[in-house]
Amino acid sequence: MARVALDAMGGDRAPLENVLGAAAAAERGYDVILVGDRSVLAPMVVNHESYLPIVHASEVIGMHEEAARAIREKPDASVSVAARLVRDGSVSAFVSAGSTGAAMAAAAITIGRLEGVDRPAVATMLPTPGSPTVLIDSGANVDCRPEYFPQFALMGSVVAEVHFGLERPRVGLLNIGEERGKGRELDKAAYELLEATPINFIGNIEGRDLSSDAVDVLVTDGFTGNVVLKTTEGTAQFVAQMALDAMATMSLEDQKRVLPVLSGLRARLDYETFGGAHLVGSKGVVVIAHGASSSVAIANAVALAADGADRDLVNRLANRVR
Repeated sequence: MARVALDAMGGDRAPLENVLGAAAAAERGYDVILVGDRSVLAPMVVNHESYLPIVHASEVIGMHEEAARAIREKPDASVSVAARLVRDGSVSAFVSAGSTGAAMAAAAITIGRLEGVDRPAVATMLPTPGSPTVLIDSGANVDCRPEYFPQFALMGSVVAEVHFGLERPRVGLLNIGEERGKGRELDKAAYELLEATPINFIGNIEGRDLSSDAVDVLVTDGFTGNVVLKTTEGTAQFVAQMALDAMATMSLEDQKRVLPVLSGLRARLDYETFGGAHLVGSKGVVVIAHGASSSVAIANAVALAADGADRDLVNRLANRVR
């Protein structure tokens, strides 16, 4: 099984939730290394030290630091050390819930990009009927050129193949209408390039189709993708709160009948179910977790990273995009 390095100091709830998540993942059989300040982490793993080794990192990159500069100025930052472990082959993947920019910069500067990839992208798995939909790019590249879109489509297709067992994932371009010729000049040019790409491209997909089984991979620029992602998160939280408010008006007997259904719905809508998103296009497996990740999300992010490494995600990407 793949060994995963966890940036134990990254995230809003670090390091405690990260350590608890790593312990939960280890108890499920995953091989995890904690990366961070040993003096802080050692007391937290006193009951887990036999299966949660620590690699010391004396520095931390904050959420508001300029990412590329911080990576260069803080070579002993936990995310930098985790990336070096991947680069040197000591681990197969790393996970971070810290600064997304820092994780992307560490992957780009330390691990490097695959041949044929202009810009690595974030591939997020959205809950939809049937298998989840891979949204790419969901935040790595705010400004995009049309030629990036075929690369995103190819990489998103590989993620869908690797994690969901799909042979020819349906790829759609997020747009304001289904008809050919809709959208910005960027989208029109991207459409033509996607048609010429060896993928199962089915055309434009509108935002209202996000909650349907219309597509397996949804391609867009990182700005739009991140807005979609955050809107989806907010909608899921709103629906969950409405359900709780409705339950409060029910009898205890009715609540007992409804609770299992709502629990299953919550599991499908909650970002913690997947734990994180693949940063694809790097020469190593990199999973970016939500900044507010709990121990549950961290454990699932470790599982996602390990599964990606075990299923040869990087080599499959390399063979497709070169």
